[in-house]
Amino acid sequence: MPLHSEDDMVSDAYTETWLVGPQSTNFYTRTYFATESKAVLVFIHGFAEHVGRYTEAHPQFAARGISVFTFDQRGFGKTALDAENKSPSSAYGKTSGEHQMDDIHWAIEHAKKEFPGLPVFLSGHSMGGGEVLNFSVRRDTSDLAGVIACSPLVQQTDPSSQLRRALGALAAVFFPYFPPIPAPLNFNDLSHDAKYNEMCRNDSLSKLQGTLRGLTDMLNWGDELLRVNHTKWPKTLPILFVHGSGDQITSHIAAKDFHDKIGSDDKKMIIYPDGFHELVQEPAHTEKLLNDEIAWIEAHLSKAAEFE
Repeated sequence: MPLHSEDDMVSDAYTETWLVGPQSTNFYTRTYFATESKAVLVFIHGFAEHVGRYTEAHPQFAARGISVFTFDQRGFGKTALDAENKSPSSAYGKTSGEHQMDDIHWAIEHAKKEFPGLPVFLSGHSMGGGEVLNFSVRRDTSDLAGVIACSPLVQQTDPSSQLRRALGALAAVFFPYFPPIPAPLNFNDLSHDAKYNEMCRNDSLSKLQGTLRGLTDMLNWGDELLRVNHTKWPKTLPILFVHGSGDQITSHIAAKDFHDKIGSDDKKMIIYPDGFHELVQEPAHTEKLLNDEIAWIEAHLSKAAEFE
C-alpha cells in the first residue's frame, strides 16, 4: 500500500519509544520486530524526512526475519518537532556531521543490546546514505556485517557553486545553527507517484530548511568521500549501492564513482532505470528494491557468522 496521507505513516507494525542518546538528546525511535530475528538493520533516513516515510517498507524486512531499528534523526521529524517529548535544545535542522556519527554509533550499540548476537547491518537513504558511507570511513565498523547506501548523497545531481559552499562553510564557523537556511526542493523529483509527492509537500513533520553547519557538513563530507576518504573504506566491509538513473537530487554518477574507487572485497551497485530519488516509493521499482536489499542481507548472513 503506497503512502498517500499522514495517516498512512502510522501503523501497529512497530514499537515506538523515546530514547536518550548522545548529548542527552531525546530521540523518537521505531523498532520493527521480526517474529524470529536472524539479523537487525539500523536505518538512517534522509534530509527533511523522518521514519514515518518507511512505514510500509520496514515491515517487509521484519517479515523476512530482519528486525529494523530506526529513529528520527537529530534535527528532524519528531526528534526536532515533538513539543512534548523533544529535548529543549533540539531544533529543526540543528545537527552536524560529527553529531550524526555519534548518533549512528549510539544506534548500533542500541541494536546490539536489543538483539544480542545477531549480525548488524547499517543502511541509509540520501543524506542518511551519505552518513552511512561517512561512518564507514570515519568510525569503527567492526560491529557491522554490511552497509546499504540508497540514493546516497555523495554529490548533488545539480551541485551548488564552490564559492557559495565556501562562503557557507565560513559562515558556519560563526553562525552554525542560526538562522534557519532555506533548502528548496522540487517535490516532483521525489518519485513518479504524484500522490506521495503531494503528501510530502504537506507533511507536518518536514521542513525545507537546515542550518549552516548541518548543510555544510552534509555537502562537504560528500565531496571528501570522492576526493580522499574513498581510500579509507574497510577492505572487508561489504557494501551495496542502490540508485535510480533518473535521480535529480543525488547523483548516481557520483555514487558509481565512489563505488568504483573504494577498495572493498565485496561491493555491488544496482541501478534502477529511470528511478527517481525515493526508490522505496517508486511504483515501478519498490518491490524489486526491497527484494534486492533483503536478498543481499540474507546472502551475507553466512559471511557474518564467520566473524563471530
